[in-house]
Amino acid sequence: MAEKSKATGKNKKTASTSRKTAATKKKAATKATPKKAAKAPVSVKDRPAVWGVQDFITDFDIYLFREGKHFSLHKKLGAHIIEQDGVAGTFFAVWAPNAKLVSVIGNFNGWDRASHPLSKRNDDSGIWEGFIPGILKGEVYKYFLQSIFNNYSVEKADPVSAFNEHPPRTASVVWEHSHDWKDKQWMKKRKDFNSLESPMSVYEVHLESWRRSLEEDLRPLTYLELADQLTKYVKEMGYTHLELMPVTEYPFSGSWGYQVTGFFAPTSRFGTPDEFKQLVDILHQNDIGVIMDWVPSHFPGDQHGLHFFDGTYLYEHEDPRQGYHPDWSSYIFNYGRNEIRNFLISSAHSWMEYYHIDGLRVDAVASMLYLDYSRKDGEWIPNEHGGRENLHAIKFLRDFNESLYSSFPDIQTIAEESTAWPMVTKPVYTGGLGFGMKWNMGWMHDTLGYMTHDPVYRSYHHNQMTFSIMYAFNENFKLALSHDEVVHGKKSLINKMPGDDWQKFANLRVLFSYMYGHPGKKLHFMGMELGQWAEWNYESSLDWHLLDSDMHRAFHHFMKELNSIYRQYPALYEADFSPEGFEWLDANDSENSILGFMRYDKEKKQEVLVMANFTPEPRYNYRVGVPHDTHWSEIFNSDARQYGGSGMGNFGGVNANPVPYHEKDQSINILLPPLAVVMFAAE
Repeated sequence: MAEKSKATGKNKKTASTSRKTAATKKKAATKATPKKAAKAPVSVKDRPAVWGVQDFITDFDIYLFREGKHFSLHKKLGAHIIEQDGVAGTFFAVWAPNAKLVSVIGNFNGWDRASHPLSKRNDDSGIWEGFIPGILKGEVYKYFLQSIFNNYSVEKADPVSAFNEHPPRTASVVWEHSHDWKDKQWMKKRKDFNSLESPMSVYEVHLESWRRSLEEDLRPLTYLELADQLTKYVKEMGYTHLELMPVTEYPFSGSWGYQVTGFFAPTSRFGTPDEFKQLVDILHQNDIGVIMDWVPSHFPGDQHGLHFFDGTYLYEHEDPRQGYHPDWSSYIFNYGRNEIRNFLISSAHSWMEYYHIDGLRVDAVASMLYLDYSRKDGEWIPNEHGGRENLHAIKFLRDFNESLYSSFPDIQTIAEESTAWPMVTKPVYTGGLGFGMKWNMGWMHDTLGYMTHDPVYRSYHHNQMTFSIMYAFNENFKLALSHDEVVHGKKSLINKMPGDDWQKFANLRVLFSYMYGHPGKKLHFMGMELGQWAEWNYESSLDWHLLDSDMHRAFHHFMKELNSIYRQYPALYEADFSPEGFEWLDANDSENSILGFMRYDKEKKQEVLVMANFTPEPRYNYRVGVPHDTHWSEIFNSDARQYGGSGMGNFGGVNANPVPYHEKDQSINILLPPLAVVMFAAE
């Protein structure tokens, strides 16, 4: 019932002065009111199955959408629980410009394709929308689309869904975010943890195979179980950040998450979106940053996903020379469409806004930058200037980085870029791509190549270990020993090492110690810290039983101590991206396979000397020049007995004496243990 209108005091007349009838008075009062009467809520049974909604998507939204500048699509498209005319329900909106019919189907209507059609907006945006009363959190749904071409019809998951069914089921789920965040302290100070001048020791994890439940048929752990177990482990080991291989919804576990169908939804394999938030929240409360793999380079051809969405090549290029990826049998986004840039950048923003993610590692950037990536002549189309550069992808990446750093200045974006593309980590305004960091694939390739050689032959490959410094400061590099290096017959990291078991462990210790001394942030894949013999298997747990062995337990302790030393000494991380933070002392001793260099903090108030012996021969009385005539404490020795080494060392440190060496006025005489790195700090 509509509420009665009332006359204002100015027009109101008393009964004694008015001779109008009650009906006349009521009419006059109603006419005099300046307010419109509110409409009464209309019964659901008196309305169509799908109601119109005014101004949920505004004209300004459409303007930004067309311009390619709408980076909050997750707040407009998809499924949103709202109240309309006093009735709770869900507003649905989906971009499908080449559809002639779009309807919402689900359990609520028996998957009837005709009962709940959406309306196409009349602004040529291609967006279909509508409000369905009574549809609330947890309702399963899909879109049914009929194309204007060839009567093609298909059922699709919501591209902007916040939650999806547990694979192999493929429907979307209406969701409403409700987590009560308790990481305010982290969010206030994370700029210090994510700074390029801060230590960054990253533990890369595949959630499905990190650890399995021993009580329940070896199933993967849930987000809530991981919040407890994974957080405790990462904190105990001293890592600064956790990097998650893709948790964006993916249909096939064998893709490791890199074939994404839900760019806005954490995978339901391990729990709900709010439970994923709990995982991030607990990590943050323990001062652990969370980086997430993000895959804008391609998407799979699953029928319920983005491919051929409305009966046309909407998200991808139609021409396979531009739109199909031969390496991964997947489809390439059409970065030239404003709507696609909106979609992808909005995805990135949603992870920062809803899930407090601290950084995105962008997968396969090289495949985006080059039109001829992994293609032969005649299999690709040059750009408008006749070149091989993907100009649309370049613009997308620049827009992506500018928008993220503008909205979230204390996060990091990290490029997995495997070529020599210039200025990946330089600001957009200088012509760069705008990333915060880049994986150093050259360092990884050269270092692993060197380490696989028997020490007898390493002297012939000495330049593999020195060449990285030639370009180390061209970009902001992260040194990565990732999952890609321990699969597909490449062997586990320890099995790449030559020699007997003792030498394999010693080689692994010298590799990691050299890595932590070298300029650049650090990342390694789970299981490497265990000295795991087997290659990584996404279908099973890490071999945690190895910690029952003395050698594996000692190596595990070594990795913990290495993280600790790294975080204690600013000289090892503050000036990672500046040549002032590094100085060769001994780069040319190829005969003995020895490297020596200094690391400095940004103020040059602290120095750490790093000496590496890549042979099993101890080097006695090895002289090296140092910058100060003082006592040099041995702060780390990878050959220590507690790490499984031989226990050779320098009795806690050595004094410099006035013997010029390595262009220094003084030097120290040290013992270099076999297959070991020793580090010294000036007192």
